[in-house]
Amino acid sequence: MMADCGLRLSNHLVRLDLNLKRTCCGNRMCQNEVVWTPGVDHAGIATQVIVEKFLMKQGISRFDIGRTKFVEEVWKWKSDKSKVINLQIKKLGASVDWEREFFTLDKKHRDAVNFALIQLFKKELIYREESLINWSPHLRSVVSDIEVDYIDIDGPTALSLPGYSKPITFGNLIDFSYRIVGSADKEIVVSTTRIETMFGDVAIAVNPNDNRYKPYWGCKFHHPFNGTEIPLVLDHRVDPTFGTGAVKITPAHDPTDFQISKSHSLPKRSVINEEGVLENCGGFSGMLRFDARESICSELANLGLLKHIRPHKMKIPICSRSGDVLEYLIKPQWFIKCKEMAKKAIVAVEERKLIIKPENYQENWFNWLKNIQDWCISRQLWWGHQLPFYYCEGSNDNVWIAAENEEEALKKSKYYVSGPVIAHRDPDVLDTWFSSGILPFACFGWPDKTEQYKKYYPLNTLITGNDILFFWVARMVMLGLELTNQLPFKEVFLHGIICDSQGRKMSKSLGNVIAPEDVINGKSLKELHCTIENSLLSSEEKQKAYTSLRNLYPEGISECGVDALRFTLLSNNIKSQYINFDLKQCIRNKHFCNKIWQACYFANLWLKKMNLTSEFLMLDLCENHQPCTLMEKWILAKLNYSIYVVNEGIKNGDFHLSTSSLRNFIHLELCDIYIEYIKPTLQKGSSAESRSALQTLVYTLVTSLKCMSPFMPFLTEHLYQSLPIKKNGFIMETSYPSYNENFQKTHKELLERVSSILMVINEIRRIKHRIGINHQQVSVCIVEHSIELQNFKDVIETLAKCKINFGTPNIEINSWIEENVSGFTTYFQQDVYKSKVMDRAALSDRRNKLQIKLNKLLDISKNEGYQKNAPLKVKKSHCDQIESLKKEIEKLEVNN
Repeated sequence: MMADCGLRLSNHLVRLDLNLKRTCCGNRMCQNEVVWTPGVDHAGIATQVIVEKFLMKQGISRFDIGRTKFVEEVWKWKSDKSKVINLQIKKLGASVDWEREFFTLDKKHRDAVNFALIQLFKKELIYREESLINWSPHLRSVVSDIEVDYIDIDGPTALSLPGYSKPITFGNLIDFSYRIVGSADKEIVVSTTRIETMFGDVAIAVNPNDNRYKPYWGCKFHHPFNGTEIPLVLDHRVDPTFGTGAVKITPAHDPTDFQISKSHSLPKRSVINEEGVLENCGGFSGMLRFDARESICSELANLGLLKHIRPHKMKIPICSRSGDVLEYLIKPQWFIKCKEMAKKAIVAVEERKLIIKPENYQENWFNWLKNIQDWCISRQLWWGHQLPFYYCEGSNDNVWIAAENEEEALKKSKYYVSGPVIAHRDPDVLDTWFSSGILPFACFGWPDKTEQYKKYYPLNTLITGNDILFFWVARMVMLGLELTNQLPFKEVFLHGIICDSQGRKMSKSLGNVIAPEDVINGKSLKELHCTIENSLLSSEEKQKAYTSLRNLYPEGISECGVDALRFTLLSNNIKSQYINFDLKQCIRNKHFCNKIWQACYFANLWLKKMNLTSEFLMLDLCENHQPCTLMEKWILAKLNYSIYVVNEGIKNGDFHLSTSSLRNFIHLELCDIYIEYIKPTLQKGSSAESRSALQTLVYTLVTSLKCMSPFMPFLTEHLYQSLPIKKNGFIMETSYPSYNENFQKTHKELLERVSSILMVINEIRRIKHRIGINHQQVSVCIVEHSIELQNFKDVIETLAKCKINFGTPNIEINSWIEENVSGFTTYFQQDVYKSKVMDRAALSDRRNKLQIKLNKLLDISKNEGYQKNAPLKVKKSHCDQIESLKKEIEKLEVNN
């Protein structure tokens, strides 16, 4: 089993043991052997960017200190951050095997990476080619297609970019003219959003169906800056509605132009270098690409060639790692052929050999793999796996060789080149996703067929965020099938991306990123501000972050503890594409933790009072324990049903259903009903009754703690050890509770009976609340009653805090107020009613709130879609609520 352990309450918040019972803690409790392998990847681009920012804060660039020294700095940073990540994992209670911890730049993994690349090279699945690639001038590295984000803008928009001292404006369409060769006045006006690349123009293109430009067919045009003559070409890929309908063709700096140039055998002229600086551009050479725009437009205007600048809606390609606007450059790069590997990955899912959950992601899987492009695996970085490819130069020829080292490369090159050979290793490093892509088998010793590899590979489950389905999951599947002839895992479970309470992705510049330890330990607003102040954000970003922090956490972050954080994360539907993390929900779950602690404290208190502090005999639902009361049987049946819901939720990955069931059972049914009910029994009942009630309570608590253990490992372990029961070690080593179907069938009728009694209790409580006597005993006479009410008289009196008499009141009827309680005519004693009745303002306020609720339900029920599509059960429930609200409003109007 593997999970991405990049612990941060940010984009992926907690890639934790989100699969619970189906993976670690729960599987161990089901007596299954579990291996969760922890580790971190070296995050090539992301890590290099951060360390570069850190050095720049000190006024140092990586070029100042050189590659060797820079890599040393990155290793120091990695060492510090790995400790933080590991501490976070431990704090969060992730049940990992630390002896198997890996790092993707360790020697063992480096050897596996080299072996994999050499094997693919042998199979001719790796090739080198000059291609138009996504280039980040700030990183000075290629960026893969799936690492590109796009910003949509509707018109002129200023963006702050790394490397520029002031914001750059995008969203303008510039019209300028090219004059026909040999003519001083005939010209064609072209439209572009990238005037800075015009030095690389090699043609003008129009759509052959655009009759406006037929007179220009066959013409050549004069380039105003470099003096070259460029042709007009006809191509159906030109959009006649874009600007003037005529476009400039710059193959070296635009993907569409690159394809058009291939079709028309046009040359390619590079005019922007790796640093994003113009070159081969005459007097404009040496200028940053976007700084040059204004100067170029000014010169075109002087020449009478600038026609118009207008707002334009457009997409801007942004490097997801650096925030830089990408440049398209033609450079030699290494690629992996993916078409055939992708077909195998598609078949694996089609044949259900690989299961992707939630299943709605399968369509994404098919669409992406059917349209897959070859994978550019080379990166012009300093941090990462240096490619094991050697350029071997002989006397008259040369060849690229894949080898473990220079000696091996020279030996292999003898078969391809003659004479003395010199080998040069490619300085580029490998895309991080490749080294992460072989993790499922490399972490168990591959390429060696170790005992670990034979035992644990392939894995059962991969758990990761839905945002890296293609970055990581698809590549693991393709590489696993290609290199091991096996799928790397049988099941992929994708969880959502954590956002803040407002649904925004977590970002440091937004100030809404929360570290797990901030929620666990709490953090004041001042401390949060200090974290931002010491960050690598720009001054502008820091100001935005401060504002966001003040809005989100005006009082700082309250201390919630580990278990409340875990429970909160799992109380959301993690299958959703996005998960909104709400600190208020976490605080509520902290209070829920306290509720569980209080229940166990109550049990221990009474065990001591009754001298039952030695090992307390646990009952089993299948054994001959005979609870004294119906409520004891009821709580055991409710516990059993909760076990069913919890197990189903865990099995299906619907953890929010499991947490909801546990919260409802422990808080409402166990604490608010059962414990409250047995208090008089423990205080005044017989020894046998008290012992039975307490025995049922302890069993219910222990079983609940076991159910809760994967969700709240720390609290449950502490409370489990505090109870005086027979134990065989830790709670996670015990058997996980299982559902008893026969027991539930036996008690089905009882559950229905108690449910109707609880409705009576809730109705009495509601009436008491309305008349302002929530916490006071009140005399109640139920005229029309059933044997069932008599059987549960003690339950009603205890939980509703009232004294019940059955029959007509034996005092004058005007001293009682008549009410309807669940269909039974019921009288509440009037003197108590009058002495505690709410004042008119309170009654009026109550009535207004009820009227708002009633109006909302009436609006819903009138909706045409609701009437057609709502289930009958829902309609009936709403109808009952409407009638109840009308009656209550009517009574309030009488009393007011």
